[in-house]
Amino acid sequence: MSKLYYDDELLRELCLAFGPTGCEDNVAEIIKSQTEDFCDEMKLDKMGNLTVVLYGKNHGTENERRMMFSAHMDEVGFMITNVNGDGTLKFSNLGGIVGYALPARAVTVGDENNKIAGVIGTKAIHQLDGGERESMPKTSGLYIDIGAKDKDEAEAYVKRGAFAAFRSDFVRFGADGKYIKCKAIDDRFGCAVLVTVCREMYESNERPDHDTIFAFTVREEVGKSGAMTTAFDRDPHMAFVLEATAVADNTGSPVEARVAELGEGPAISFMDRSTIYSREMFDLVMNTAREYGVKCQPKRYVSGGNDAGHIHKTRAGIPTAAISAPARYIHTASNVIHYDDFKSTIALCAAIAEHVEPQAAVRLY
Repeated sequence: MSKLYYDDELLRELCLAFGPTGCEDNVAEIIKSQTEDFCDEMKLDKMGNLTVVLYGKNHGTENERRMMFSAHMDEVGFMITNVNGDGTLKFSNLGGIVGYALPARAVTVGDENNKIAGVIGTKAIHQLDGGERESMPKTSGLYIDIGAKDKDEAEAYVKRGAFAAFRSDFVRFGADGKYIKCKAIDDRFGCAVLVTVCREMYESNERPDHDTIFAFTVREEVGKSGAMTTAFDRDPHMAFVLEATAVADNTGSPVEARVAELGEGPAISFMDRSTIYSREMFDLVMNTAREYGVKCQPKRYVSGGNDAGHIHKTRAGIPTAAISAPARYIHTASNVIHYDDFKSTIALCAAIAEHVEPQAAVRLY
């Protein structure tokens, strides 16, 4: 058995793994190693989605029900589109990355098996004219420097279609060490939560009646296609999407524009840019948190989207809720979350998985 990671050690390993959209295999291998001895079924599908299943008491009977928890394995990143004559690399973004988050950032370039270090290069401030200093840099004007002297040397290491992702340290900071900084917290946070809940449930003495499916999906940052195929394949009666959501709690934004507060628990969505969540599902999550003494908060601002956008429309429709970690500086090399929100989300998902029946939020017409 591989070494088992726990608590922030598990989150650290997942965040530091290389896994830009379309290249999630390294992340899947970590999750597999951490769950293969703690499940009743495991499947890796044609797209790269990994599902881990715990059977309930009614598994295989006419009363079988399925509850799915979903978290995406991919992170925002880049795809190499060309190798320049001077050995630098042209790239396109994978996912929404704002221009000012790119210049001079360390990156890793490659694929599942081969990786090299690089830096996103740009002009130094001394070389910028007045207009350039005032404008936001565009991806089209940037490049990745891997230390190659020319095109031939660069192509010995990197080809078109290779991937790149931010390279970042995992840091605990703040007076009490409660803040966590790293790349890819969106959505390795969700992956870490699901691995933890899966292992805790497997080792408990009591299983719920329903099957519990832990889905680790691919390509959320570009198209959400992984969640679509997983939901169709597993056909759950109810689904919960684990995510990270951008907050503006320390940017001078007015209170009404703040999405959520760090340290106040996961944010529960009633609406975002891809889903209107049913009142029944929203209430179910909020009431479960209240009943079991878990801190959580409503997501107060409509923004973004996640895998729920496809899951809730799958087959005849799947009641879906989104449970998100409030995160600062999302889609950059330095996402920041609060450790208490990590623990609260684990507790909330465990309470839902163990005590909620999948048909509880299905509307009856």
